[in-house]
Amino acid sequence: MTRTIGFIGLGNMGKPMAENIASAGFDMVCFDAAGTDERLPAGAVAADSVGDVARRADSVLLSVPDGTVSLAIVDEIVATDDRRADVVVDLSTIGPVAARTAAERLAAVGVTYCDGPVSGGVAGARAATIAFMFGGPTDVLDEHRVVFEALAGNVFHVGEEAGHGQAMKLVNNVLSASALAASSEAMALGRAYGLDLPTMLDVINVSSGRNTATSDKFPNRVITGTYDTGFFTRLMAKDVRLFNSVAEQVGTRNAVMQAMAATWDEFDETMPDSDFSEIWKFVTGDAAED
Repeated sequence: MTRTIGFIGLGNMGKPMAENIASAGFDMVCFDAAGTDERLPAGAVAADSVGDVARRADSVLLSVPDGTVSLAIVDEIVATDDRRADVVVDLSTIGPVAARTAAERLAAVGVTYCDGPVSGGVAGARAATIAFMFGGPTDVLDEHRVVFEALAGNVFHVGEEAGHGQAMKLVNNVLSASALAASSEAMALGRAYGLDLPTMLDVINVSSGRNTATSDKFPNRVITGTYDTGFFTRLMAKDVRLFNSVAEQVGTRNAVMQAMAATWDEFDETMPDSDFSEIWKFVTGDAAED
């Protein structure tokens, strides 16, 4: 592939994804509003603005916290004179409404917008094993597949339109949020009855209650006391709210996810800037002892 890849957003997830693309030998130009030089992948070139990326890259990938930031970047790309970029792929989780808004704004100036949110955490981003959920035209996916495979071990084409990837990501994330919150409450009850956490996990993980919280988050983040998934509580709370907003728009039942939203919002308010695996501390009250 001869296209130059632009990458905007070198945060917790963005930096390792950009590093994997650069390591695969692609020409890259990168920008991060918080500071590019100290986060720049080896072999990549630093840009001084979003517009600079749009002028120097053929395809631009975004990895930013939310839809407000994504749409602000889209507006900067739209306003850029002498724009070279004709494809934007958003790796962020922004919800289908924001994705379709971005697609409409960019289509007006001849730029194709696709969404490609990712899942698998910072560790998965570093190892290039994350899941990539692409919503957009087949020809764009085919042309960029080698780039996407450099950052993700599992590339899925979930739909032909922008927003399809976002819907898939929200489905995944609310299941992850529910598993972790429910497992924390269940394990807290077991602990209150004198059960040992490792023993409970041994039983659950060969029984019907097994899930990603009991197989990964509890043994690797909670029991170890590291709480270092790299995914902030505020982002999970945002994703659950986005799911509920979409559910209300399309008319699907979301009673369970409304309860989840209340739990995650309260957790975020109580423990701002926390790792989402620290919901165990919130549920048990252990945070007050730290």
